[in-house]
Amino acid sequence: MSLPSAAAATPAPASPRADLPGLALAALGAIAFSGKAIIVKLAYRHGVDAVTLIMYRMLFALPLFLLLAWWAGRGKPALSWRDWRLVFFLGVTGYYLASFLDFAGLQYISASFERLILYLNPTLVLALGVVLFKKRVTRRQLVSLAVSYGGVLLVFGHEITVMGPDAALGAALVFASAVSYALYLAFSGEEVRRLGAMRLAGLATSIACVLCLLQFVLLRPMSAAMVAPEVVWLSVLNATLCTFCPVLLVMMAIERVGAAVVAQTGMIGPLSTILMGVVILGEPFTLWIAAGTVLVMTGIWMLARSR
Repeated sequence: MSLPSAAAATPAPASPRADLPGLALAALGAIAFSGKAIIVKLAYRHGVDAVTLIMYRMLFALPLFLLLAWWAGRGKPALSWRDWRLVFFLGVTGYYLASFLDFAGLQYISASFERLILYLNPTLVLALGVVLFKKRVTRRQLVSLAVSYGGVLLVFGHEITVMGPDAALGAALVFASAVSYALYLAFSGEEVRRLGAMRLAGLATSIACVLCLLQFVLLRPMSAAMVAPEVVWLSVLNATLCTFCPVLLVMMAIERVGAAVVAQTGMIGPLSTILMGVVILGEPFTLWIAAGTVLVMTGIWMLARSR
């Protein structure tokens, strides 16, 4: 699961005085969310599988997002059936599928590579705009896409040599997660304007939490919930610090400095994941990873400038 759509929310003009707190909130949100992959990798060391791990994450996150949906919806009109249908679709694509596929992929690839793949999200939104809404792509945007995907392929070549052939499966799962979240971004714009970013995030994520709990009940015996205490505490940390808190931080940052600035500040995310991967997980940091990261971030920066 990626951060809530900054691009979909209506940007608010920021005063000079609000710039510094807004940038700090945006940076903290990006860093906190980047820690999700680190926590997941630590939990996998205790023999838990993706279905059980995401169940625990969503179990602890559900009360928080229900509270957020209630708080953000106070005094506002009730949702229509059309709203509920769209919110359900956004919950499935933006949070349930995106989260589960991401967790599954992290079993096979490094946290650094996972973050680079997810950072391709703006390019996927652009591609969906062409396919679904017949938008035109400029030459500069095509160049930015080539640069970004060139960086991912560079790191992928290195990942195959280190992690083995399963890295291809992991990369495919995480890329599918990014596609799923891109669908959420492509269709959430109107609903964000109707319901508000926090109310929509609270409702859609609550639906995803329930689906993850049902998935565990259907696919696993209840005995599978007996996991190491470390997995439980890591899941609590994941649900609060790396899931719920980034939602609030990013939305508060958007209110202060606008969506465009928040999106650009999010470029700190891949760097923080790589740093935490090296320090906490002991993942190698090579010239291949450094070069791939520079290419991906350069391509996304070029895409942001072109738009």
